[in-house]
Amino acid sequence: MGLRAVAVHSEADADLPFVSEADDAVLLGPAGPAQSYLDAGKVIDAARATEAQAIHPGYGFLAENAAFARAVTDAGLVWIGPDPDAIERMGDKINARNLMESAGVPVAAGTREPVTDQAEALEAAARIGYPVMVKAAGGGGGIGMGVARDDASLVKAFEQASRAAARFGDNPAILLERYIERARHVEVQILGLADGTVVALGERDCSVQRRHQKVAEESPSPGVSPGLRERMLAAAVRAGEAVGYRGAGTVECLVDADAQDFVFLEMNTRLQVEHPVTELVTGLDLVELQIRIAAGEVFPVAAAPPRGHAIEFRVYAEDPKRFFPGPGKIDVWEEPAGEGVRVDSGYVAGNTVTPFYDPLMAKLCVHGATREEALARGRTAVAAFRLAGPKHNLPFCAELLDHPEFVSGDYDTGLVARMRQA
Repeated sequence: MGLRAVAVHSEADADLPFVSEADDAVLLGPAGPAQSYLDAGKVIDAARATEAQAIHPGYGFLAENAAFARAVTDAGLVWIGPDPDAIERMGDKINARNLMESAGVPVAAGTREPVTDQAEALEAAARIGYPVMVKAAGGGGGIGMGVARDDASLVKAFEQASRAAARFGDNPAILLERYIERARHVEVQILGLADGTVVALGERDCSVQRRHQKVAEESPSPGVSPGLRERMLAAAVRAGEAVGYRGAGTVECLVDADAQDFVFLEMNTRLQVEHPVTELVTGLDLVELQIRIAAGEVFPVAAAPPRGHAIEFRVYAEDPKRFFPGPGKIDVWEEPAGEGVRVDSGYVAGNTVTPFYDPLMAKLCVHGATREEALARGRTAVAAFRLAGPKHNLPFCAELLDHPEFVSGDYDTGLVARMRQA
């Protein structure tokens, strides 16, 4: 695009490829996120010092922080993301749920007001009916989520969610919703254009999860019928229109695969980790489109049927059995290549995966004309990815690719738990 890119980094990340690949780089501070990546003032100062015009927040740390977005625009810089008001309105799961319901987007039975104590939670659960999902109203990434099937487990889940809410954010409120058994986690990629139009660019199935954290994603979803897809995409557009959304965003849903129905889960007001699978089946560059929209460019984007099938495997520095982080120095790093293979990586041999941040090392993506071809390319690529040093989950990816439920496409969010119980 002819643009210069400036990277900001902590001391712990100084030797990583993204720093040397950028046209310029600015050290923010020590490894601790509070002293580096979460310090909004330092990020804005770095932009001013390098005469940057815009800030792209990526998909972590300050990406969904409305106060930071406002600070960026107040500093006279362009925020490559949605309006801060949209971030704020969708950042609170209770407010978002109520707004979506008023916009005609299906929601599960649940609480419309924050639940602040156990007695209130027990009363709400009795009204909704077990099982219920208990989660923090603020934050994302599945933090503090738990399923309660009776009063005793509700008390435990409520305490867990409350602790997580206090630890990861300043919003102590808890939300209860009816839990869908055998649910699939399916999200719709939307794009709010500069002229106010909102388009839906297909869906991604994110049901392969451990501890409510995504491990693999694919597009299109093998569990969504054409009729359900049409309804989900239309609802996602209504969701974006309800908040005047601009830029790339994701409307996450829980799908009852048996009933072929869905409910709104939450909205991510940023680019997703798994955006490459949408890029592979649409041929669009979502980051380029984010930048062009933020620059005020007006251009058409037409939603089209997906071209083939794409799957992403998140390569984590973690134990492949229990999924505990396993940081360490990378002694061997050889990425697979070939037709239909794309690797978005953050490391090379000689780098160290530190314990300070998320253990994601790379995103191994495959694309094929059919799902079967994508699965075959996935098996070949996983086997060819040579990685030694830190613990890693490539053995789990290989296991997943041979698991009958995943291969058939008939799986749900309980797949990984069942794999580990076997």
